[in-house]
Amino acid sequence: MILVAQVSDTHFDLGARNAERVERVMSFLAGLRRRPDAILVTGDITDSGKAEQYTQARAALRTDIPVYAIPGNHDDRAHFRTTLLGEPASDTPINHAHRVGELTVALLDSSVPGEAGGLLTDETYDWLHGVLATAPADGPVLLALHHPPQHLFSPVVDVIALAESGRLAALVANDERIVGVLTGHAHSAVATTFAGRPLRVAPSTASVLGGEWELELPDRVMDYAPDPAIALHVIDENRGLTTHFRSVPMGGWIGVQPN
Repeated sequence: MILVAQVSDTHFDLGARNAERVERVMSFLAGLRRRPDAILVTGDITDSGKAEQYTQARAALRTDIPVYAIPGNHDDRAHFRTTLLGEPASDTPINHAHRVGELTVALLDSSVPGEAGGLLTDETYDWLHGVLATAPADGPVLLALHHPPQHLFSPVVDVIALAESGRLAALVANDERIVGVLTGHAHSAVATTFAGRPLRVAPSTASVLGGEWELELPDRVMDYAPDPAIALHVIDENRGLTTHFRSVPMGGWIGVQPN
């Protein structure tokens, strides 16, 4: 069994609230009896892409568990690279792949500088084909990106989702090793399918965005009351994907409800 934690849409903004929520999540993950083999952070690390916000993120996300992050539409590629990755500044897509046991995790940069919606470039597809060509023939593969490639019935997210998603769907459908696609962006836990595979959308640690049946735009959009939440993905020996969505109480663990 491989256990992968997914943290998303942290929106570090130099304030204490969002940072404390992520610190609580990281403490929760580090204290699990079975700790995750890796933590994926699927975009919108910061609220406005400032270098100082990435410095705050780097401190809050520090752990001895491997952490792999990609940008979202609120991020800045240059500052992401220099502050989080320690690389020279560049506006090219931030794509990277990692081996987690037998699992290959391919993290795709779907951000478009200056735009809220997402798109995977030709450069990213070329890179992904290279990753898949060198991945083990019998090993599972997870794809992770920020923008969902599927309609989620969200009046906010659906208009700024992944564009031209059919190209990704064809790739996913044609590779049996791909056990699922992980995204963020929606600030809500969603389980659906995409190209015949599980699509799991992680909740945000910062806030909750509801579906079209509950929102009254533009007045009621984000709910800041709930505790931060994460996704925990289990990849089993049969290449099955099981996901648990978990809220992490800011007040800590309470084993027995008080009278």
